[in-house]
Amino acid sequence: MQIMTFYHYLNMMPIDLDIDMLHCFVEVAETGSFTQAGVNIGLTQSGVSVKIRRLEERLSTSVFNRTSKSPSLTYEGDMLLEYARRILAVHDETVSRFTQPRATGSLRVGLIDYFLPDLLPGLLGKFKKQYPNIHLEVRTEMGIHLIPRYERGELDLVVAGGDSYSGEGRVLVQEPLVWVVGSDADFFQDEVIPLAVLPLQCSFRKIATEQLDKVKRRWEILFTGTSIANIQAAVQAGIGLGVLPKGALKEGIRKAPAHLNLPELPMYSIVIYTDEKKTYPARDIFVTYLEAELNNLP
Repeated sequence: MQIMTFYHYLNMMPIDLDIDMLHCFVEVAETGSFTQAGVNIGLTQSGVSVKIRRLEERLSTSVFNRTSKSPSLTYEGDMLLEYARRILAVHDETVSRFTQPRATGSLRVGLIDYFLPDLLPGLLGKFKKQYPNIHLEVRTEMGIHLIPRYERGELDLVVAGGDSYSGEGRVLVQEPLVWVVGSDADFFQDEVIPLAVLPLQCSFRKIATEQLDKVKRRWEILFTGTSIANIQAAVQAGIGLGVLPKGALKEGIRKAPAHLNLPELPMYSIVIYTDEKKTYPARDIFVTYLEAELNNLP
């Protein structure tokens, strides 16, 4: 299958980019390996190399540097990667929409309360329009509350932190954790670090206190909230510093200034938990839709 025609500005000859070529390109870019890309998409290493070479020939440019052990993107390759991901996402969404237009069923979904808070209503509304016969029930809570519901069979799918559950899950997105302060707050390096945190079971709280202990920084908990919204409000009011995923930053909250010399924080994975062994068309459609929409985000 071929999609989207680009025109070469020198001779105005049409250039067609094949979906399989773009798929190979994205796999190599994401895995850093021609061999692993082939394993992921069911091709030999030489088969992947042929597709990448044809892609470069059609675009009249190199997309990978091959001077090192692992292929790295050229400037043009890095630019192409963004377009390729968007093309593949739209392609997959289109195929899904027209091959499963009458998908039916019910799906009970649990989402952590800081997962795309501003974009989520629009994404769910769009899903409802595309799949009107899928009855979607959505609950947003902290992961420590969602996982027990999932284990009791009250939810079919949960999107939560990667450390929320010991069972297998599929990583949906990774983003850095950041120290946050209120936009008008003023803290100093040599003082006891005031913290606004979630309950004791929350990993963000554990990460914050452990990282401060490692660098021998004194801290005290001045506010304990029961939701990300609570922490955002407390931080915005200047009660204390918090640790949040970068995606949970909002107006009135900023990353802590460098002069506070706070310790580095790890990346944080947001994971889909569901029983992959069960056949569940409505769930599979929702997961495919969600992944495609995330790939389309800037």
